[in-house]
Amino acid sequence: MAAALVDEEINNDDFYALLNVRREATQDELKAAYRRLCMLYHPDKHRDPELKQQAETLFNLVHQAYEVLSDPQSRAIYDIYGKKGLEMEGWEVVERKKAAAEIREEFERLQREREERRLQQRTNPKGTISVGVDATDLFDRYDEEFEEPGSRFPQIEINKMHISQSIEAPLTTTDTAVLAGSLSTQNGNGGGSINIALRRVTSAKGWGELEFGAGDIQGPLFGMKIFRNITSQSFITTHCGLQFSSRGIRPGLTTVLARNLDKNTMGYLQWRWGSQSAMNTSLVRDTKTSHLTLALQLGIPHSFMLISYQYKFQDDDQTRIKGTIKTGFFGTLVEYGAERKISRHSILGATVSIGVPQGVSLKIKLNRASQTYFFPIHLTDQLLPSAIFYATVGPLVFYFAMHRLIIKPYLRMQKEKELEKQRESSSSTIALKKQEAEAAVRLMQESVRRIIEIEESKLGLIITNAWYGKFVTDSSGKNERAKVIDVTVPLQCLVKESKLILTEACKISVPGFYDPCVGEEKSLKVIYLFRGVLHQVMTADNESLRIPKQSHRIDTDG
Repeated sequence: MAAALVDEEINNDDFYALLNVRREATQDELKAAYRRLCMLYHPDKHRDPELKQQAETLFNLVHQAYEVLSDPQSRAIYDIYGKKGLEMEGWEVVERKKAAAEIREEFERLQREREERRLQQRTNPKGTISVGVDATDLFDRYDEEFEEPGSRFPQIEINKMHISQSIEAPLTTTDTAVLAGSLSTQNGNGGGSINIALRRVTSAKGWGELEFGAGDIQGPLFGMKIFRNITSQSFITTHCGLQFSSRGIRPGLTTVLARNLDKNTMGYLQWRWGSQSAMNTSLVRDTKTSHLTLALQLGIPHSFMLISYQYKFQDDDQTRIKGTIKTGFFGTLVEYGAERKISRHSILGATVSIGVPQGVSLKIKLNRASQTYFFPIHLTDQLLPSAIFYATVGPLVFYFAMHRLIIKPYLRMQKEKELEKQRESSSSTIALKKQEAEAAVRLMQESVRRIIEIEESKLGLIITNAWYGKFVTDSSGKNERAKVIDVTVPLQCLVKESKLILTEACKISVPGFYDPCVGEEKSLKVIYLFRGVLHQVMTADNESLRIPKQSHRIDTDG
């Protein structure tokens, strides 16, 4: 995935950055930028054969960018889908006067036609493995006088296990077959089941599903599920089924009505009739930083109230902490825990469960892509402070030790390998981009000389030094070296009327720039002279830059 993104970054020129205009630029701004670059790169302005050829290459690239952005339809396609969208077959049949929304619909139609040829090869595997562990012997030990000789070590047993797997096989653009199976065992007894479902999308507002199942614990099952959007803010789901067993036929019906109360809040009403009838109402509020659930259920045999809150940290590891209180006829349960992303496709979580009469349990969950591994560990049937302490502190100590000693070094090694592979695969492209940048700099020399003379005469803006790439500070504590290129000439060439304006885009598409450190974060550092005073400014790669601006003044006396 990372390699694909880097290749796209290298091969797909940013037309806006190439012309150095805003994404909201008007036709007049595009035309002015195009004319300025044409004057700089026009092949007829150069007599040297090598420079003439280099100028022709850059001139054609600038011309291509202007052609796309000056045409409203092409620009709409490029804004939505980038350069790849322009290369898709089928655009020749699209009317030239279609709006951006209509173009988006047309693009999606072309994509659907292309996906139809690959439907038979697509599946969506999902699986769950749950292993129940009985570790009560760690805390609920009998008195030593009743213990058998040689039984000093506590016994930890696996008392239950559940494995389920499902795959989805698209048959047509509207029909999907789902095959699912499960195996369960507990205390030496177990069984399994298999289910087949056929799902059809009937319209943009709904779908229906027929389900057939069989197992050695329960008899054959026949069910039907219907989903329907009532309005743009609400929907309803109904699931009815017939379970055949030795005791007869047991029917069941579940209906869920949901509605958007606001942008981040959903309300649910659920009615379930059958062997465990109940009515449930819940309120779910999900924002960028939190997730809150309030629920109330009245039913046989379970009635309860629940409140659950989850806080989402805005970090790269997607760290979340959560707490839940649930009380009802069965007793009271308190849960708290956290989860964190440990790799690109893996999330690790742990939850401590404390309840009466359930006791204390530790639940560990690992999500790896579409697979879930769940380990509920029952520690004690009593509310022992020691069990609560070890259930809380133990996973934290274990995680931080594993993260520091194993996970972090492994991820760093994997990242270095990926970067090295990206550099090797893109070395030829980078070499070509470097040649193009050096050619652009040679073409700029004469224009830069004239710009400097004009700026010096009025004490204007002169770029004394500029670098682009990865910078390393002395405080980083790593034996790294900076990977930067000199971009003084390209930036001076962009100075106009004692001003330098760079748009909010990746700078590798600016003429005279190339990527000196593939796959790594880059910055732009500029030292410039304005009104006889030396200044320094540094900005991230994708940030806009306007000079002169308030920046760090360099003390020339020091």
